[in-house]
Amino acid sequence: MSTLEIFGFGASILIGVSLGLIGGGGSILTLPVLVYLLHLNPVTSTAYSLFIVGSTSLVGSFTYMRKELVNYQAAIVFAIPSFIAVYLTRKYLVPSIPSSLFTVGGFEVTKNIAIMVFFALVMLGASYSMIKDKKEAKGNDSEELKFNYPLISLEGGVVGILTGIVGAGGGFLIIPALVLLARLPMKMAVGTSLLIIAAKSLIGFVGDMSNMQVDWPFLLEFTALSVVGIFVGTYMSKYIPGEKLKKSFGWFVLVMGMYIIAKELMFS
Repeated sequence: MSTLEIFGFGASILIGVSLGLIGGGGSILTLPVLVYLLHLNPVTSTAYSLFIVGSTSLVGSFTYMRKELVNYQAAIVFAIPSFIAVYLTRKYLVPSIPSSLFTVGGFEVTKNIAIMVFFALVMLGASYSMIKDKKEAKGNDSEELKFNYPLISLEGGVVGILTGIVGAGGGFLIIPALVLLARLPMKMAVGTSLLIIAAKSLIGFVGDMSNMQVDWPFLLEFTALSVVGIFVGTYMSKYIPGEKLKKSFGWFVLVMGMYIIAKELMFS
């Protein structure tokens, strides 16, 4: 096993730690680790990312379920359009993208480059969401929750397409939607988000299984380390202020997004 591979498997624990600490960010780490440290094809990596993040989020959501910090009604309203979108995207849209898209000044933009650049742009958007100061909308536990069903469903579909293309769980989009549109308290939004991420990511992976050969020993080993990480992250969350950690992680994601764009467009 090379040094990069050792770092890659070590980073799998950090993926789980991120999910345990801030309820998101796992997929932001997963795809670069699989592509740049473990040298997997980007299309294969997006599929593996769905399984890794989905399985890890599912384990993490159990903790929130036990504490009754998951709103199942909000999860269903958001998740159904998201399930449909992610499955159709992985089953039909991604396989239909041609290997070579276009050429600009002698530079060929391939499917792999396009996926990585699109993912990097998602990372930049996620970093902005995590870095910026914002007043947190607070739900009231004692009042009846009123959902904006059309907007929640629409964002569920958008996040599903995003998840399908780049293998990102979309926690940075799901949590604000649950807080602002469903008016959930922050901790309940995090718990509900983990359950949604788990379900739609695993459904998206099912859409991939007929399109590729899965290296199950590698995938299960990597996922197991990530699951260990989410337990570590959940424990650490008791002692580390979530907002400060989120901002620090946001700056890291910003740098990584810029690096991926530079590597794919300038040094390919």
